[in-house]
Amino acid sequence: MSRVIFPEWTQTLKKATRLLILGAPVYLVLLIAFGVSDGKAIRIGYQPDQPVPYSHALHAGELGIDCRYCHSTVERAAKAAIPPAATCMNCHASVRPESPLLLPVREAFAGVAPVRWVRVHDLPDYVYFNHSAHVTRGVGCEQCHGRIDRMVKVSQEAPLTMGWCLDCHRNPAPRLRRPEFVTVMGYKPAPGEGAQVMKELNLNPPTNCSTCHR
Repeated sequence: MSRVIFPEWTQTLKKATRLLILGAPVYLVLLIAFGVSDGKAIRIGYQPDQPVPYSHALHAGELGIDCRYCHSTVERAAKAAIPPAATCMNCHASVRPESPLLLPVREAFAGVAPVRWVRVHDLPDYVYFNHSAHVTRGVGCEQCHGRIDRMVKVSQEAPLTMGWCLDCHRNPAPRLRRPEFVTVMGYKPAPGEGAQVMKELNLNPPTNCSTCHR
């Protein structure tokens, strides 16, 4: 009579384990393939409600306010900065000062509570991105953010994936303009302008992992 070392239920477990080991790679490949093709997975079209209905179409488009007036650190820091309530009140102390839609701004300015803006373009924590390194070298705001000057409500238009970023780093010339025009929406670079900017600024964007994963 043979001695049973392992109970019978372990045989079922062994079969399930084999199936898992063999099927996991296939599942992972399919998950990635379908995931990257789904806009929701990479937040394309993500358009959250904000505590204040700020219209870029009005401010940046119709009124022509330069991006840097509100996003004041974009040329010298990694983050573009969200404007404090004081920046808003530079105009709205006299422009629609009693509007109920602007109450959160007035309360923030008075020190009651800050405006809780909802981030739209949100890279993973393991990705490092420096705004100043891009805008000072001729990457226009609309290259990543789209025609923000037409958006009543901001949404994400670009995938912001690793492959999308690498495509630009490997061939940046078509996406470059003279740095003084980075905030101009709808800008059409002159023929060869991107290549000339690369030459003048000695640009050679890195593609090694440590550039973005630090």
